[in-house]
Amino acid sequence: MDTSTHTLSTLFAQLGLDNDQASIDQFVQQHKLAEHVHLADAPFWSKGQASFIAESLKEDADWAEVIDELNALLH
Repeated sequence: MDTSTHTLSTLFAQLGLDNDQASIDQFVQQHKLAEHVHLADAPFWSKGQASFIAESLKEDADWAEVIDELNALLH
């Protein structure tokens, strides 16, 4: 069982994205979503990234809280 604390930085690393604060800030600025678009359905994710996000939320996995945080930043 993974007991580590997940942050936006670790989420970005898990998604294969640059995970320093400047890269995270830039990503958030460049990828705003309309209210009706679910995070996992965003057009900028690869199939694997979208699947990870959707499954983590569906299973209320350890990643769900930080994924919710990213969702709030993008909406």
